[in-house]
Amino acid sequence: MSGVIKTPPSSVDVVLPCLDEAEALPWVLERIPPGWRAIVVDNGSTDGSPDIARDLDAHVVHEPRRGFGAACHAGLTAATADVVCFCDCDASLDPGLLPTVAGPVLDGTADLVMGRRRPTVRGAWPVHARVANLELARLVRRRTSLDLRDLGPMRAARREALLALGLTDRRSGYPLQMVVRAADDGWRVVETDVPYLPRTGRSKVTGTWRGSWQAVRDMRTVLAEQSATATAAVVGAGIDGGAR
Repeated sequence: MSGVIKTPPSSVDVVLPCLDEAEALPWVLERIPPGWRAIVVDNGSTDGSPDIARDLDAHVVHEPRRGFGAACHAGLTAATADVVCFCDCDASLDPGLLPTVAGPVLDGTADLVMGRRRPTVRGAWPVHARVANLELARLVRRRTSLDLRDLGPMRAARREALLALGLTDRRSGYPLQMVVRAADDGWRVVETDVPYLPRTGRSKVTGTWRGSWQAVRDMRTVLAEQSATATAAVVGAGIDGGAR
């Protein structure tokens, strides 16, 4: 016996995309469920966020390419747990609620669970951001037939299945592409309500009307993607047609 105690692997990894969130990080990281691993993906912070995260025992990954999707995917590829959760790092969502979100994935009753944001106080969710989200949710329902009312950033799914989706967007469209491709693959996608708190600091995406609608434009590009099933059907029809 060497006497060395091996740390058991995390049952769940929590990906936290981070850009200048020094003020919010301590609260966020102290709320990570016991036994779960926090993966803080630094996306070019200048406020010391990576050092704070490291001092608080988070696993820190550096992603030099700017973009929400780039940060999320870097965290996903760095994850090793069977189940991976995603959560914003701005204290608008309580990581302590992640077991409720991940529960249906862990027990096998759902493939992707998304936290449907419920504002706790007036102003927690700016009007322009909420309007943009409602429009996107409407487009997603039309594109996928999923009965979703939010495209919330708090979510959970199995790591290998997520990697198999082949997500390519590295900007604001990443969360949407995950939902669209999951729906195209027949995943069981469900929502569960989560409280939405006033964020710490200003949003890098939805802090302005311009930022919100830029995100909408990015996501419209994702919605325009043809599903793999539809593409195969078109190709198959072309082959069959050519054989006649």
